[in-house]
Amino acid sequence: MGIKVNFTVGDGDGGRLREFLRRKCGVTASLLTQLKRVERGITVNGEHARVIDTIAAGDTVTITLPDDNNEIPPVKLPIGVLYEDEHVIVYNKPPFMPAHPVHGHQGDTLANAAAYYAKTRGESYSFRAVNRLDRDTSGALLAAKNAYAAPLLQGSVGKVYVGVCEGILEGSGTIDAPIRLKEGHTIERQTGEGGQPAVTHYEAVASGGGHTLLRFTLETGRTHQIRVHMASIGHSLAGDDMYGGSRAHIKRQALHCSEISFDHPISRERLTVKAPIPDEFFELLKF
Repeated sequence: MGIKVNFTVGDGDGGRLREFLRRKCGVTASLLTQLKRVERGITVNGEHARVIDTIAAGDTVTITLPDDNNEIPPVKLPIGVLYEDEHVIVYNKPPFMPAHPVHGHQGDTLANAAAYYAKTRGESYSFRAVNRLDRDTSGALLAAKNAYAAPLLQGSVGKVYVGVCEGILEGSGTIDAPIRLKEGHTIERQTGEGGQPAVTHYEAVASGGGHTLLRFTLETGRTHQIRVHMASIGHSLAGDDMYGGSRAHIKRQALHCSEISFDHPISRERLTVKAPIPDEFFELLKF
């Protein structure tokens, strides 16, 4: 049987069970439909309940989450786990690994690795990534382990990136420039009029060897945002040959999600999980 989640009905929260679960507990309509099909999927004070039943302050409402049917084949691949509990997991995604299966990548993705990791622990759950990372970007990637946690994590995620750009930068700055698809391209972006608003904040951490290690925070989440913005000011990320960076010293864009923060879907506690900066970034400062 699946994971159980308990809720206590507070003062003023009495009424129809459906309204309590939807508005107070964040249960989606689709999950509510699934719960109705699970034996004792919803109980009140230990007794089976229907969503049309009435509840009162002090009642304990329990939902039993349906088991996941993960259809992604498990493959043993090198990944790290930075944090894990019953509802969420934060992976340390390596570079050169797509997050999801796509054309040409059906067995070498983080989703495959996650399925294998779950299997080794006697678990099975769908891969529900909350944030996204490009194939060659490494670092912290948050995923929900069940259908209840997934929507509650959306909108609460904050990220910090580190990257190494070409050239020397000092201090801090902000790049406020809209991003659009480059004409004639389906993937490559550029800054320019008519694009979506995009704001990137950067801070220089260290420099050397013609490179600068930077810390990035974003106000928006556009595709390739950091990569495009750094190229737009003449400081492409090292290794980012799509946007003018050299691969002489690193074979992928030097970008890493070093920190992810989120509100836990059950405790509502604000958690921060950190992913160590890759050694190859520091090596770039020695050339």
